[in-house]
Amino acid sequence: MTKVTDPFAASPQLMKQWMAVSLAAEKSLEKSLIELVKIRASILNGCANCINMHTADARAAGETEQRIYLLAAWRDAPVFTPRERAALAWTDALTRLSQGHTQDEARAALDAHFTAEEQMNLTVMINVINGWNRIAVGFGLWYEGGAPAAKAA
Repeated sequence: MTKVTDPFAASPQLMKQWMAVSLAAEKSLEKSLIELVKIRASILNGCANCINMHTADARAAGETEQRIYLLAAWRDAPVFTPRERAALAWTDALTRLSQGHTQDEARAALDAHFTAEEQMNLTVMINVINGWNRIAVGFGLWYEGGAPAAKAA
């Protein structure tokens, strides 16, 4: 059995399509919100690779250290806007499906702050980052700047 260390080499056509969906979802809402969602889902999924990558991306886009650190406890932190809080609640609800269905409250906040199209875009983005988390965690990937490499054992 061959170990997967680069998903793009292992399955180039499918990963090209996956990347296209990822990039489209990433451009569907404001960059700051997308990065918060990516970091939050990655925290919930324990994906060190994606936390590392998306906190760096968020900083490069102007996100503050305070807000990045407080994503772990966003419900108690007053630094997020109502729209961001709605997106984070929806991220939590969809990422934690196996822990019980908690979408009703999150959906109400979502309805108050996002159009129908934005809700769908956000939902696809949450699915995309959850998928990337599973690829990175499942195959022990670590992206540091350039090409992918398997994490050191």
